[in-house]
Amino acid sequence: MKTLCFLPLAALLALPAMVRAQNELSNFSATGRGGVANSFAEGYQAIGVNPANLGRNGQAKVSFTIGEVGIGVASRSLSKSFFERIIFERTESIAPADKAALQNGLADRDAFNLNVDATTLGLAISLPNGLGSIAVSNRQRISAHLALNRNAADVVVNGKSAASLQPYYPTTGAATLPPPLLSEFLDGTAIQMAWTSEYNIAYGLRVLDKLGFKLSAGIGYRYIQGIGIADIRAEGSDLTAYSSLAPVFSADYGALVNSPDFNYKNGAVLSPVGSGHGADLGLSAEIGKFLQVSASLTDLGTMTWTGNVVTATNQQLQPTSATGIETYDVLKEVLQQFDADQQNIFEYQAQQKRSASLPAKVRLGVGFRLSSLFEAGVDFTAPLNKVSGNLTAPFVGLGLDFKPTGWLRLSSGVSNGAGYGTGVPLGITLVTPIWEAGISSRDVTGYFSEKNPYYSLGLGFLRFKIGGQN
Repeated sequence: MKTLCFLPLAALLALPAMVRAQNELSNFSATGRGGVANSFAEGYQAIGVNPANLGRNGQAKVSFTIGEVGIGVASRSLSKSFFERIIFERTESIAPADKAALQNGLADRDAFNLNVDATTLGLAISLPNGLGSIAVSNRQRISAHLALNRNAADVVVNGKSAASLQPYYPTTGAATLPPPLLSEFLDGTAIQMAWTSEYNIAYGLRVLDKLGFKLSAGIGYRYIQGIGIADIRAEGSDLTAYSSLAPVFSADYGALVNSPDFNYKNGAVLSPVGSGHGADLGLSAEIGKFLQVSASLTDLGTMTWTGNVVTATNQQLQPTSATGIETYDVLKEVLQQFDADQQNIFEYQAQQKRSASLPAKVRLGVGFRLSSLFEAGVDFTAPLNKVSGNLTAPFVGLGLDFKPTGWLRLSSGVSNGAGYGTGVPLGITLVTPIWEAGISSRDVTGYFSEKNPYYSLGLGFLRFKIGGQN
């Protein structure tokens, strides 16, 4: 049986072979500001950020998109040159010196982070008579996070010969120590992936309109279909380990298929294996002519995974028959090491269903609109839980928009956190009274950094606006 835990990670991390990028939002304008969005987002782009922004005056009467996407990958510990070997030289044999470098590089709390965020459809309509605005969208969200402690990195790279295994399962001689619990051996390790398809609806309304102070409130609802999840976390004395994967991941569950506790899903490749409901809540205030202050809670809710659910308990460390990594195709070889048909450090069990919280976040923003040509904003976003798909750390960013001409908008700023370090974004958007199209990078320095490679790209194919401001 193919691995139950590392398969989704490997499938997603293969994406950098096609695109070198990183983005938190499919909003390409936000990408150009380093993800700063709470005070800027309007129309359908307010979905998932702050639905209260839909209640502001000056919204376009109608705005919609035929495609916005952000895709990205980064590492805080692997070197750029090694990182690119994993992507472009996968079939080459790995040198012993590189195995040592790989082991050190993987032993980091942000060894690998991936985000894919695509809006396939977005539409917002401003209602007449001051009744606010309503927006709908479909969005695909994929995220992956890899953090290994020294023991986990040692086992992944060296297999049964790992020095960390020798006291418990030596390759020669007798064991000198009893095997520890997995939570102790893997403490500080996190292997997480989530892929969901969202159907969103949001509404915002101005609830207070006074001279010098205007307040809008908003609410959003989403129905979520789960394509896949893997969540393995060891922290202190606690271990979380489960996965639920759609047929697109081609997982072979072997004898577990016959278990009465296993709900086997093997239909269409993207057949959902889970579903859930989520909500966003927001407030947005306009103070005077230039200042905007926003606050929101997003991704409040729960997912229930019901297909192909497997779990591992906080059991004793098991021996492994894996021989370690032999080529630069690191992801494939990690897969093979955790094949459940061979002996490895986990033992898996089937389960009917598994419920988990959505990746809830609190978002705060302050915006300054000095003129129709220049706008600036500061964002702070913090995760409210550690579930798969959430930020690994708080995010803070400063974003700037500048229009040197009526048809061109430039974006930049600086951002830090969320597992990606400090970034200097850049965005270029072509603007007309009816449509916009643009390209952006959340960190232009990451393309050249040897120590912290960070590839980011946001694409807005076409965004249409009818009425309102440019």
